[in-house]
Amino acid sequence: MIVQKIAELVGGKVKGNGGMEISAVRGIEDAGEGHITFIEKKKLLDLLNRSKVSAVFVDKEIETAKTQVIVANPKLAFARLVAHFHPETHPKPGIDPRAAIGENVSIGKDVVVSAFASIGDGSIIGNNSVLYPGVRIGERCRIGHNSVLYPNVVLYRNTVIGDHVILHAGVVVGADGFGYVPDEMGRHFKIHQTGRVVIEDHVEIGANSCIDRAAMGATLVKEGVKIDNLVQIAHNCTIGEHSIIVAQAGVAGSSTLGKRVILGGQVGVSDHVTLGDNVILAAQAGTFRDIESNQIHGGSPSIPLTNWKKYAALLP
Repeated sequence: MIVQKIAELVGGKVKGNGGMEISAVRGIEDAGEGHITFIEKKKLLDLLNRSKVSAVFVDKEIETAKTQVIVANPKLAFARLVAHFHPETHPKPGIDPRAAIGENVSIGKDVVVSAFASIGDGSIIGNNSVLYPGVRIGERCRIGHNSVLYPNVVLYRNTVIGDHVILHAGVVVGADGFGYVPDEMGRHFKIHQTGRVVIEDHVEIGANSCIDRAAMGATLVKEGVKIDNLVQIAHNCTIGEHSIIVAQAGVAGSSTLGKRVILGGQVGVSDHVTLGDNVILAAQAGTFRDIESNQIHGGSPSIPLTNWKKYAALLP
């Protein structure tokens, strides 16, 4: 693809040779002749000029002999071009004869149901969705259009999945919430978990993450949420729109995250905690208190990040 066509694709403008042919998209450390990359920081300018890369995405014109594509968000333009050069591929639509399909199941157009996938009674699979080998869909589940469930994903009964959802290998949605009450003998009596999980559109959940169904009502993961590998979301939680939860984080029962919350790796959120919109918890932070919107915290128990940085420097 020539540079001018790339600029048109991402809504940018060209400074340099718009007719140059680009064969690949690469990070700056790996980019070579015929490739396009991006930079966001001035400190990478020397590395760019030493490289053999042919073109670069930038947010404003820079001093370089390389051809530039000037665009508001270079990293976003780079990501879109990567998707254009390397579109995701899936198996051809169809139902493998080795799949197990229950009664009263509705399967939309151009769906892939792979070998050893299993769909429970009364479930609905939307158009263009993909079930890879070993996927188990429980009874009365609903999966929207254009969603992808990678191998060995498990949806317990009554789970709802929206459109354009990606569940990576080993994700378990709708297992029992962790609820017990001591009986007269001090034994743990199980509280029956009668609720469900609802996952809205454009959510992506990483491998081996788990989202428990509600004791009553619904555990809710709202539109655009991105969850990394090995994350635990407990029963009756609500995860707000476009939040990000990084690997090994855990959110305890009945907690609520606002919009665009970011939980770093290994963050812990106690039960019945509310985090406001745009809250950020640094890696390994933990909180058992509510946090108002637009706060950045670190440490455990968490405190405002500026104070936590001072503690981290002084205590050793």
